[in-house]
Amino acid sequence: MTNLDHGKFTRVTTLFHSLLALDVFLLFFTGYAIMFNSELWWMMELMGGATGVTALHRIAGVGLVALIVFWTVLMLISPTGRSNFREILPAKADTEAFIQDVQFMLGRADERHPHARQFAGHEADEVPLLSYVGKGVVYIFAVELLLLTVSGLLIWSKTGLMQYFATRTAAMAFVVFHGLLGVIMLMGVMFHIFEHGMHPAFYPVETKAFIPRSMIPESHDDDEDHEGTGIERLELSPSWHSVSTIFGSLVVIGIVSVLMGSIVRGGYPVPRELVVSGDVTNLLLTVGINIGMFVLFVGLILSMYGNVMRVRWEKEMRRQRNRETVADGGDPNSDD
Repeated sequence: MTNLDHGKFTRVTTLFHSLLALDVFLLFFTGYAIMFNSELWWMMELMGGATGVTALHRIAGVGLVALIVFWTVLMLISPTGRSNFREILPAKADTEAFIQDVQFMLGRADERHPHARQFAGHEADEVPLLSYVGKGVVYIFAVELLLLTVSGLLIWSKTGLMQYFATRTAAMAFVVFHGLLGVIMLMGVMFHIFEHGMHPAFYPVETKAFIPRSMIPESHDDDEDHEGTGIERLELSPSWHSVSTIFGSLVVIGIVSVLMGSIVRGGYPVPRELVVSGDVTNLLLTVGINIGMFVLFVGLILSMYGNVMRVRWEKEMRRQRNRETVADGGDPNSDD
């Protein structure tokens, strides 16, 4: 185990992360099955046709609203939540870190700012809970979820939406806005899957996103005399180079295909004026859009794998505690 294995998040946060990921994946699969019903006909059929996929999309939407409300309340009423909220607020160090990062990229600084460190093998107390990049990701994701939720609720009933905005054109503009947000968020999620699944130090899954910090020691007795953080002990997986290269290519193909498909698909979510005509691209777009869905499916599998790792970790820790209790002459089944 190295410094990179140390957890940063509470148990509630890791469980919330898993539930949110599952809900967002379901929203993507159902939403794009509706949007690209010709290219993803098999997905629509698996989810019960147009009626079934629409119902699932709305159920997932309600689930998203419930998760957002739960997390907001938790941030307000719990001491840990309020502490975490303070951690993501912008600080002077974030601006300084950004400026120094720009200088570092231009060759005018010898190293990155301490507040920009994320991995890099630094000691735990030298690495912030969230760098300015991490805070930016949180802000962007939160705004996207909020706008998607509001616009989704408003277009739940197209008739009601048209009455509210007085014209059908205004109502359809809101539908376009909702779809465009979905495309933007899809790009972010795909990059997120690639970043945390293909990072050489964590490949194939970043366990600290699933195993809470209460279950992971922050120090190791046998390492007290060891100099360094443990990053030098890491060995690169033999399959990492090939898998990361192939998966990175699939991410790019999926994103470009979804963007192009959005233009081709008759004005939703991109306005009709940008439609690209022609049958030559149909087959390539179909393949590319399905590749994009495959990338999302890999992300879902990695999320499930991370939770399996958490369950196995919990079982192993219980076995260790039982062995220690028996060695001390106690009863492993006792609540004490």
